[in-house]
Amino acid sequence: MKGDRRLWDCLFQAWRELDVPEGWRAEIDEARIVLVPPPHRHHSGVAAALCRAFYGSAPEELGVYQALGVHIADLDKLYVPDLVVAPRQAVDDVEPGDCDPLDAAEALLVVEITSQGNAKDDRGKKLWAYAHAPVPVYLLVDRFDEHGPTVTLFSEPQNGAYKHAERVPFGERFVLPEPVGAAVDTAGFPG
Repeated sequence: MKGDRRLWDCLFQAWRELDVPEGWRAEIDEARIVLVPPPHRHHSGVAAALCRAFYGSAPEELGVYQALGVHIADLDKLYVPDLVVAPRQAVDDVEPGDCDPLDAAEALLVVEITSQGNAKDDRGKKLWAYAHAPVPVYLLVDRFDEHGPTVTLFSEPQNGAYKHAERVPFGERFVLPEPVGAAVDTAGFPG
């Protein structure tokens, strides 16, 4: 779709005006608007555990946001990750009623928690898109990994790919890089 500015503008305007049912999210991908259903309660439990860890160690100037749209301008994509860590100023300093998404390059950390229906997208095209943004850290919580539930921390994006990936199974701890710097124990994640 890149290059067809009129199509993107039309999709983006439609996205802004959508009246999405509560709990649902609308994303723009592959030249279409996609509605994503509400997550399973285990999914929400993982998000809550991550929020507690992030708030316990992130500096005051950072915010942890759920259902915040992020725009990957170079790819004409708009995703709504499960969690986004970004400077509060980038999110809070907008006009009332402004529903425009955050430029993905302003996000410091993006979290996607897989559901059975979207695991392939989170592992593939979203990983690729976030690296292109570039989002410095992409955290993939994959309850449906073929080797059992895992968390993979992707970092150091370069030329559209993450140079570093650290993968841990549920039950182990991992540490997010600064500025979040949170130590996260996955033992309490619902499987």
